Amino acid sequence: MITELRVRDIATIADVTLQLGAGLHVLSGETGAGKSMLVDALALLLGERAESGLVRPGSGKAIVEGAFDVPDAATRRRIEALGLDVEEQRVVVRREVSAEGRSRAWVSGSPTTAAVLARLGALLVDLHGQHETQSLLHADAQRDILDAYAQAAGERAAVVEAYAGVAALRAEEQQLATRRDEVRRRADYLRHVVSEIDAARLKPGEDEALQLEARRLSQAGTLAEHAQRIAAALDGGEADALRAVAAAERALHALERIDPSAAAWRELLDAAYANLSELARLAAEYAGSVQEDPDRLAAVERRRDLIFRLSQKHGAGIAEVLATRDTAAAELDLLDTADTDLRALAARRAAAEAALAAAADALTARRKDAAARLARGVNRLLPQLGLPGGKLGVALTPLAEPQSHGRETVLFTVQLNVGLDAKPLAKVASGGELSRLMLALKVVLARHDQIATLVFDEVDQGIGGEVGAQVGAALAEVAERHQVLVITHLPQIAAVADRHLVVSKQPRGGIATSDVQVIHGEDRVTELARMLGDAEGSAARQHAKALLDARA
Repeated sequence: MITELRVRDIATIADVTLQLGAGLHVLSGETGAGKSMLVDALALLLGERAESGLVRPGSGKAIVEGAFDVPDAATRRRIEALGLDVEEQRVVVRREVSAEGRSRAWVSGSPTTAAVLARLGALLVDLHGQHETQSLLHADAQRDILDAYAQAAGERAAVVEAYAGVAALRAEEQQLATRRDEVRRRADYLRHVVSEIDAARLKPGEDEALQLEARRLSQAGTLAEHAQRIAAALDGGEADALRAVAAAERALHALERIDPSAAAWRELLDAAYANLSELARLAAEYAGSVQEDPDRLAAVERRRDLIFRLSQKHGAGIAEVLATRDTAAAELDLLDTADTDLRALAARRAAAEAALAAAADALTARRKDAAARLARGVNRLLPQLGLPGGKLGVALTPLAEPQSHGRETVLFTVQLNVGLDAKPLAKVASGGELSRLMLALKVVLARHDQIATLVFDEVDQGIGGEVGAQVGAALAEVAERHQVLVITHLPQIAAVADRHLVVSKQPRGGIATSDVQVIHGEDRVTELARMLGDAEGSAARQHAKALLDARA
């Protein structure tokens, strides 16, 4: 529940701090005093879209901070699943909006996004203002309400999981059938690809080797001539390199006799002689091996042309061509296995569909039982809430096959006056009627709703007198299990509150400014008398005291 709410520089609110506790809290005050701004500030804290226009004139930013106690372990786990920290069963949320409309948010001191804030807010507070109550008109919300009352979370999760399994198998089956049909259409072409590439007997790296061989064959004469020159320069005449090294060896021998230290050079000279001898031998062999061979050159060029054509058709090189061949072969293999695989998938899908049907049947059974009980519970309350002819119905309409949410649609119908036909809630209910229907649902759902804090705005629209007292009694009943905040103009509702807060507005520094005070005793009598129409009148004050005494 909310233990503290601080609002700074939002519209007419300069700086207001509310200390809140368990039970029923009522906010009252003159029209335009700023009551709804507090609800708007709370909505902002819970992830509502930020707008620059809400920042108080003259201020750089608006700030809302809230502290929440979270004693429920299941709720703490859901909060932690959002990546947020719960410290000592407490969450502190802060939201800032600049005058330019930029928004920032923190949870327990760590920055977060508005999207995460909205998901957190949905776990902490159920806010029913004029806009939020409209969610009751949506089929998804109506289905959620019924399932919550039916305590069908397990059955619903089973249906979602079973449907996901069926959907995955159907998709896999469809993909495999599509691939099989595509391969059938392309089978002749794929066989041609495999046959053509296999016939070429390609080897990895063959194209580079052929390129080098073609260059050598096409310039054989030039290559032999250069190699012969190298061999002749080393070992082929009076002034060749080997003879020069031999002369150097003789000179070194004479030098060693005079200066033995020159013997260290012999290793270098011997290595030079050995290397030059080996080079001369290799050059001579190379010159002898390189010969013009027009037939071999023609064969190499034909082979290179074949590889080039295959590369043009099937890939940029031999590796890519061979990969194309393997892919085509794998697709052809699919023709041999697809039908068997499809039969296996069909069997698995049929089993999954049977499991989905069983899960959906279990959820339907829960819903059917709960639908009648929910309608009866709400219909007992509606006359007390100013809808004497009101009658809620919960219609379950079967679908052709189960979906992720079950095998039926859920629709709330309402009959607002005796003798009228029941129609979908979205077509007949006004804002005030919706608020009271939501209140009736909340009373019935109070034992099942895990959200700790409920906020009601506009719940008293269009009612008064004894009906107002009944609405107050219903709110008090909900407040036995939840923290409840209500904005009201009705003294009958305000009188049953555990804590009464009054919002007032006066000029401050030339700007209208709203303040909030918790009232007790005579101040509360005065406020109830004002709400009755005469703050100082003795009759109104006596009536106010009677309302408070009745609560006690």
